Amino acid sequence: MDITEIVKAQRKFFESGKTLSVAFRKEALISLEKAIKNHEQEVISALKEDLGKSLQESYMCEYGLALSELTYMKKHFKGYARRKRATSPLTNFPSASYLYKVPYGNVLIMSPWNYPFLLTIDPLIDAIAAGNTAVVKPSAYSPKTGAVMQKIISEAFDPEYVAMILGGRQENQTLLDEKFDFIFFTGSQAVGKEVMSKASKHLTPVSLELGGKSPCIIDEDANIKLAAKRVVFGKYLNCGQTCVAPDYIVCHKNIKNAFIEAVKEEIKKQYGDDPLNNDAYGKIINDKHFNRIVGLIDEKKLVYGGKSDSSKLKIEPTVIDNVSYDDAIMQQEIFGPLMPILSFDNLDELLDNINKGPHPLAFYYFSRNSAKAKAAVARCRFGGGCINDTIVHLATPYMPFGGVGESGMGNYHGKFGFDTFSHTKSIVNKKQWLDLNMRYQPYTDSKVKILKMFLK
Repeated sequence: MDITEIVKAQRKFFESGKTLSVAFRKEALISLEKAIKNHEQEVISALKEDLGKSLQESYMCEYGLALSELTYMKKHFKGYARRKRATSPLTNFPSASYLYKVPYGNVLIMSPWNYPFLLTIDPLIDAIAAGNTAVVKPSAYSPKTGAVMQKIISEAFDPEYVAMILGGRQENQTLLDEKFDFIFFTGSQAVGKEVMSKASKHLTPVSLELGGKSPCIIDEDANIKLAAKRVVFGKYLNCGQTCVAPDYIVCHKNIKNAFIEAVKEEIKKQYGDDPLNNDAYGKIINDKHFNRIVGLIDEKKLVYGGKSDSSKLKIEPTVIDNVSYDDAIMQQEIFGPLMPILSFDNLDELLDNINKGPHPLAFYYFSRNSAKAKAAVARCRFGGGCINDTIVHLATPYMPFGGVGESGMGNYHGKFGFDTFSHTKSIVNKKQWLDLNMRYQPYTDSKVKILKMFLK
């Protein structure tokens, strides 16, 4: 079937009402889990081919997290789908009020290349649990993983229920020209704007999981060695190609040099003396992004790393010091293994400057002072973040993950993902044994007095 026929078939299937059954959804989640486990080694191998991911990184950041979401959702989604009682005001007496979580219908899920398995399967799990049909479109930049996921989807589902579309821009455009009931997109801000523009023609609601320049502040009283260890992990994970990676580091001027030395030591500990030949260190997705990232390296400000191998698409974990906000590396999201370091001496001014820019997807603050940390987190506008760590806030089904402003809209994971793919119906069941007359014409002064009593 072509794209238009798939969308029509899914709409017809949804209208049959089969996906409304909690039992049907449970079986769908079980089928997906079985298919994923049947192709475990293929997924791991594909991630290695596409992005150079090691076995541990693939399990830790993709395969394992996807199965964790599946396990969580199987256990909890029945409760999320259950009708909830709501309070009825006196003006509706006598009545009973209820909230129903219902699926949107036919949804489109568009996923990126940097975590191609996790960021495809995670929202699909939430969409299925919420009772939708789904068309899934992964990025063309991670073809090996896309091919394995198509096997998994085809094995688990009929295309009239869940279908995967492979391809590039042409397929993306064709899909966005179709009418869906909800669109979930993960990717760049530029493409996110196009998705939102296309969705507006049909007044289709969207969730946009985007990115941006996420700051990481190392304050004067931070645990420098621990901060360096955790920043190096978060910055260079997946070769820097992580939407919530600390994009740039801002150190208090009094501890900047000590932090840089600690970072150098940590890079050696975690990646060895020759990262370009470390098989557990990933690679850049393609030549286009490799050349873009290499072009951001300022040799005059380079203090560590900087070497690259175009034949392997690898760039060393790199540290660049004395960076200014006007430098080229600060004009775009890096999305690569380059760590620009800036300095500050006034935290209030720094937070003001961060708030003046586009709202980042993540925010990280290192300090031993819990009061200062809480104040910094409360003051800045961002999607989510950590105090004294990086990245780990997204690895839980108990908190929502998503951006704000330029870094996106909507969120998911666990119950929040179920809610994202659901519409809440409000229903009042009005009793028939009493019918208060005050709302009906003719209106009188006595009715107005009674109404005022009810509405106080």
